[in-house]
Amino acid sequence: MKESSRALIISDDEQISRNLREQLIIGGGFQVILENSSHGGLTALKSDSFDIVIMRYAMPDMSSAELIKGIKKVDSDAIIIAFLEDHNQQVIAEIFKLGVYDFISKPVNVEKLHFLVNKGIELHSLLAANRKLGEGLKENNASLQKQNFLLAKRIEESTRNLTRLYEDLRSTYMRTIKALAQAIEARDAFTHSHSENVAHIAVAIATQMGLSSVEVETVREACELHDLGKIGIEDAILLKPSSLTPQEWEQVKKHPMTGAQILEPLTFLNDVIELVRQHHEHFDGTGYPEGRKGEDILLGARILHVADAYEAMTSARSYRKVPFTKEAATVEIVKNRGTQFDPQVVDAFLKIVDRL
Repeated sequence: MKESSRALIISDDEQISRNLREQLIIGGGFQVILENSSHGGLTALKSDSFDIVIMRYAMPDMSSAELIKGIKKVDSDAIIIAFLEDHNQQVIAEIFKLGVYDFISKPVNVEKLHFLVNKGIELHSLLAANRKLGEGLKENNASLQKQNFLLAKRIEESTRNLTRLYEDLRSTYMRTIKALAQAIEARDAFTHSHSENVAHIAVAIATQMGLSSVEVETVREACELHDLGKIGIEDAILLKPSSLTPQEWEQVKKHPMTGAQILEPLTFLNDVIELVRQHHEHFDGTGYPEGRKGEDILLGARILHVADAYEAMTSARSYRKVPFTKEAATVEIVKNRGTQFDPQVVDAFLKIVDRL
């Protein structure tokens, strides 16, 4: 028991109060405050702190239940010892139910009194420490929640900034690559705006086939970049007005793979890269560069292939100054349905060709 232990005795019986006070001071070195009314006891408890409260059961100015509840309201950790006039079992059951720690009765057993007081003080100290710990944990939890909220806001803001930066970088890369693709097309006056025209046709086909907006956008970007690999073809071959030799044709057939390799570092274009790589594959497996066949060719690449072929036929070229008419080019597309071209893509093309 600590030297500064304080006890509050609430009793209207002066003899009981004096007897208990003497035992606590002489036998335990307590500081003892006496109050002869329930209201006085509650007032003292509100204005000061006590390690133990001893109350006489059945005070005249307040019911014992009210007094016990009042004490607990002021100090939820209060350790209450009740002083009973007799061992009424009903009364004992009632006080324990109300939260009384234990009881003493006449004649006062001094050893029991000191035992209960000392154990009660220990319990009060533990309860108070536990409550403070709980309050500290609650405060820490509130602080952590606040910090988590602020951190979440910072992460959200950082994510927005990173997303914006990523979009800016992506946009910059796309503009650079598209400018390069346009520069390659500009080498040949006949292929000026070819990729743009192919994109227009392919988007119409893809939309007709019910592709999602994301898929349509992927097809459009692939169309804009599909001939990027022609940067590796010599002008003498690219602009040759006559038929190509087998060796020259082998050089031309490398451009889908070359274009894909140029784009490979741009991982955000992975879907586009595969369409670029496959855009000259034939439905029957006779295309290049990998000889893919049927469903093994991505749908976007099959769409791009039809759009590319139609645009090439309806435009003048160094090797063919007079372009096909729309009707003649359409007949050629239909003639190669199921061999060079995917039948479903051709069917969708036929539904939109008059709108081109």
